[in-house]
Amino acid sequence: MNQTFCEKLASAPGLLLQHKGLLVLETRIVLTALALIYVGSYGSLRRPHSAKIPKASKKENKDEERDDQYVQGMLPSDAIMIPILAATVLTGLYYLIKWLEDADTLNKIFRAYFSTMSLASLGKFFADSLHFLTGFVFPSVWISRDGKVFHIDPEKRGQWYTKDGAKDRVWDDTKISPLPGRFSNLKLSGATTKFLWEIRHLLSEDWTVRLAMHGVANEKIKVKAYDIVGFVFAIGANVFYYTTPSVFLSNIMGYAFSYAGIMIMSPTTFATGSAVLFSLFIYDIVMVFYTPYMVTVATKLDAPIKLVFEGPTRASMLGLGDIVVPGIFIALCLRFDLYMYYYRKQNLKEVELRSDDVSSGHLVTHKGTQRMVVKPDYISPQGQWGDRFWGTKFNRFFSPDVTPAAQVSAFPKPYFYASMVGYLLAMTTTLVMLLVFQHAQPALLYIVPGVVASVWLTGLVRGEIRQMWNFTEDGSLDKVDVLVEVDGNGNVIKEIREEEDKDKEKEKGEKDDTKNDGDEKIAEADDKPNHEAITTKKVPVFLLSLEAPAPRQ
Repeated sequence: MNQTFCEKLASAPGLLLQHKGLLVLETRIVLTALALIYVGSYGSLRRPHSAKIPKASKKENKDEERDDQYVQGMLPSDAIMIPILAATVLTGLYYLIKWLEDADTLNKIFRAYFSTMSLASLGKFFADSLHFLTGFVFPSVWISRDGKVFHIDPEKRGQWYTKDGAKDRVWDDTKISPLPGRFSNLKLSGATTKFLWEIRHLLSEDWTVRLAMHGVANEKIKVKAYDIVGFVFAIGANVFYYTTPSVFLSNIMGYAFSYAGIMIMSPTTFATGSAVLFSLFIYDIVMVFYTPYMVTVATKLDAPIKLVFEGPTRASMLGLGDIVVPGIFIALCLRFDLYMYYYRKQNLKEVELRSDDVSSGHLVTHKGTQRMVVKPDYISPQGQWGDRFWGTKFNRFFSPDVTPAAQVSAFPKPYFYASMVGYLLAMTTTLVMLLVFQHAQPALLYIVPGVVASVWLTGLVRGEIRQMWNFTEDGSLDKVDVLVEVDGNGNVIKEIREEEDKDKEKEKGEKDDTKNDGDEKIAEADDKPNHEAITTKKVPVFLLSLEAPAPRQ
């Protein structure tokens, strides 16, 4: 049997040459899966717990703390529950298809369901795609051939640079548009230039959506123009998907589901992620090799739960689970890389502590010097592709320094790259096995060992297994003002005191409760009859509005 397998494996190169069309088709699938995992991982980046929110951000951006939280964090018990639930759903769909004898009715139900449920993921996918593309049209910096770094100033609507060794800004009166590079020298009319600046302003500033229903809701939501346009595109795509049996639109929805799933789900820890992946590894093998459930549901069900690529002679498909499941683990690797980048930037500051001792009957003050961890301020690396493209020379594209944000965007990514290489090799192995055995292959059979082994092996080689094991996204590492003990080499041995802000948060919570009590009393007072107020005050019964940012003067 081993000889037969070896013979088949030896014939793989010949089979690849004989099936060039299939090779091209499978290459498209692999590259598409890699691209979705890549962009989804970057979209999942948040402030790591090894960095702190800058003071300016706390005042200027109240949504920063909200963005730090993940929608879903996995628990170790999910390693058992997820495959059980997946197997239950898959088995139920299989027997439902057999009972109906015709999957058309079920497909119509699923098309209607996914048309509604995909609005959020499609809107986010389109919005981020527009943000990425417009970043190349309206960057904030660009570099000229003579090495001058021009900064595009939206406040004064001009472009400036600094001379070597000087801090004073030098404004270039010939560059009055927000366009970079050679486009900045275009002779545009005043109306066109003003229009371009206004478009840039509308894209960068917050819009406001207001929804008020008397006695039900009174909400005000800050959004970007990208979100609005993306939501409109999502509605159009859903209408066409529901009315038109298009494989292309089904794949677009599959892209959006994969992108959103990788962004919002977190394995929480490497141990939990590895356990979940290996449990689904067993599930995939059983469902593909030992039951007809997986293949039947995948081929009979016309829903965006798979990507379908049509070739000259045949079509090939890849389940979204083969993208999302390893994708959330690979995204965790990228966030761990960002965590380690800021972790290495942490400093130890000596602080003097005083404590009073009255055990002897006399007040004695003890002084001692301890070390406290000082975290660096967080700078978001997202949305820097346009600045890196225009503001970095080709030979320094992977180490830009034009702005602090662009510099952060090139943080070292050893674990992310290792996991991507493991995924690529695993998908290539899946393709070879598919050609050799001419049978549907459980992709997770090769993906899970390839991705998980490559990550843990990287940690072993780099000597960072301890940091990997202790890393978590449950919030327990988000501490400030922590006193630590260090060894002779300056390495942290243990923490002496938990974060002080817990007590501060508790005090703040008590103050907020007191304030809320006061607000309730005021509200009760406002509820008292006031005939004059009743006759003059107007209350909106229903209000839905969209407010654009005010034009700059």
